[in-house]
Amino acid sequence: MLTCDKYHMPTSIPEALAIWQDAAEGSRLVAGATDILPWAREGRAGDVNLPAMIDLSRVAELQGYKVANGRVHLGANVVYQDFLTDETLRQHLPCMPFCSIWFADDQIRAQATLVGNLVNASPAADGTPPMLALNAELEIVRLDGKALKRRTIALSDFVKGPGKTDLQPDEIVTAVICDSLPGYGGSFQKVGQRRSLVISSACAVACIKMAEDDETVEDIRLALGGVGPVPVRLDDIEMLLRGKRITADLITQASAMPAGRVASRTRQEYRRTVVKGFIEAAILDALIECGVPLPNAAEVENAHV
Repeated sequence: MLTCDKYHMPTSIPEALAIWQDAAEGSRLVAGATDILPWAREGRAGDVNLPAMIDLSRVAELQGYKVANGRVHLGANVVYQDFLTDETLRQHLPCMPFCSIWFADDQIRAQATLVGNLVNASPAADGTPPMLALNAELEIVRLDGKALKRRTIALSDFVKGPGKTDLQPDEIVTAVICDSLPGYGGSFQKVGQRRSLVISSACAVACIKMAEDDETVEDIRLALGGVGPVPVRLDDIEMLLRGKRITADLITQASAMPAGRVASRTRQEYRRTVVKGFIEAAILDALIECGVPLPNAAEVENAHV
């Protein structure tokens, strides 16, 4: 059971920071609050009483998004359902609809925030690999006297390990800022121990832009989650594929490369096998979303088995 002594609902960033700065040790920030209840149950945290909960869902500055100068600024209260239903977000973040459809169910997607998923820093977090592929940065704010002090940090530097981030005790994440990729094909692959409301054992994301000849990879972004303490960007595979004519042999070569990155505590051989198939499937599915001919139709069928 989860209980708290005080429940605050600030409506501005300065108000939220002032409450957070004065909150007793052990207090928690929430927005969608979809992870804290499962955490506070028998078998995980058990019965939990918090000194205070600070609910950020009514902070106006954390709502909505904007697209400008090749980047998308997502307020910290943007939820996973938005990536499915908002046509602008679907266009500019082509991997996120596929990530979101895998994320829990309709009710949870309508509450769960992307930023909350990133801040939790789970090695298997669905949102982290897509945001790594999109060169995401986090916008963070704190109070310095009465003034707001902001900083940004790359997501790759923000996540330090399982449940560990660069966020300081008096700070709040206000936004995630990532690349806008209209015209790219996107995909997301995920596997877990059950078919419904699956928590991933491993996941992979791909974003691909093809050149005008529909055969050459102009740009590609790849990332993996669930294979080690932190999700990883596959820069070496991107370098292999970028500027190359896409072929079945090239995809096979690329998909074999990341197996050595598997550094999880459990089921390493299983994850190595899964990762190979996921990279192949992610590339093929992203190519399908680009609307270009695939190098080998048989591979498409295998990728979806």
